[in-house]
Amino acid sequence: MPSTLLRKKLMQKVRNVVIKIGTAVLTRADGTLDSQLIGRLARQVATMHARGISVTLVSSGAVGAGVGRAQLSGRPRSLPMIQATAAIGQPALMSIYERTLAKHGLHIGQILVTRADFEHRSRYVNISNTLSALRKLGAVPIINENDTTAVDELDKFADNDIIAALTTNLLRADLLVILTVVDGLLDHDGQLVDLVTSIDHETQSLVKSHRSALGSGGMTGKLNAAKLVVDAGEGVVIANGRVRDILPRLLDGKRVGTIFAPAKRKLSARQRWIFGAVRPAGKIKIDAGAAEALRTRGKSLLARGIVGTSGAFARGTVVRITAPDGGTIAHGLSNYSRQELEAIKGLKSNEIAACLGHKPFDEVIHRDNLVLTAGENQTDTP
Repeated sequence: MPSTLLRKKLMQKVRNVVIKIGTAVLTRADGTLDSQLIGRLARQVATMHARGISVTLVSSGAVGAGVGRAQLSGRPRSLPMIQATAAIGQPALMSIYERTLAKHGLHIGQILVTRADFEHRSRYVNISNTLSALRKLGAVPIINENDTTAVDELDKFADNDIIAALTTNLLRADLLVILTVVDGLLDHDGQLVDLVTSIDHETQSLVKSHRSALGSGGMTGKLNAAKLVVDAGEGVVIANGRVRDILPRLLDGKRVGTIFAPAKRKLSARQRWIFGAVRPAGKIKIDAGAAEALRTRGKSLLARGIVGTSGAFARGTVVRITAPDGGTIAHGLSNYSRQELEAIKGLKSNEIAACLGHKPFDEVIHRDNLVLTAGENQTDTP
């Protein structure tokens, strides 16, 4: 399908959108917040609301705002200083959003999150419930990482791009828009790539190793975020947030930014949590027969097809499933711990009880709790 037709078809269906706004979009060269720019974005959000489109914002800028407010020369390097700078900048950032959106009859609701909030199932569901309640109250949700409490790599996101992708999948939003200060993904000649149909090695090779002075992401992070969303069956656009009326133009199907086409399948909310939100705690390697059964016949994973495990994982945790060649073919919730799997790997289901003294499940991973990678799925997932 030509890119222009794909754009129009995708945008006509948008009723629920997540918009990620990068630090560089929101701040001037000296690190201070650009309130006029935020005001223009607020007007565009109001325009989308008037069209009946629900908007959730994922906004960077707290650290950048704090840099300006505290009159620092640049982004701090130590974790305590970053957290303190974010604490200073967060109220200033929210104050401008509240003031500018109020001019259009809208108000905001702020949600601060950490990585654990998305990986813990009950917290994940609660985020969804809170966002739903905020919309019933007529508020525009604004999400940011809780920089002041996320203290290590287990609890921190790489950047807000990933938060935006996980939020898009959590809401099953129709579109993720990532606003940055470049026009989109550029090719090797510096020309805008209009349409990306697959985020593969060739696409990744276009990435320039460049980051803004105040931001924590980069185009690599944006492509990783985009892949989480398109693999779940939704569209993504990376565009320049400083271009006037960028959001209405995107929704009108205009040729701005780079559009990433969604996969044909659409994952359920639970599948998106299993495959995208939770980092696998370990790995299960399977034989060729089991890989074929998963790939083409939609079967559950049985102990008989397992040849090895790695990592430390308990029952009920998400694991990565790899084929004989080492490639990842699925993520799933394991009914057995690694210790138990090491004992029963290669066994038939009717042999498990004799080995372990009990058999809570016939399947190691039931097909309802198993999500194939986008390239492996043969049919759309309801």
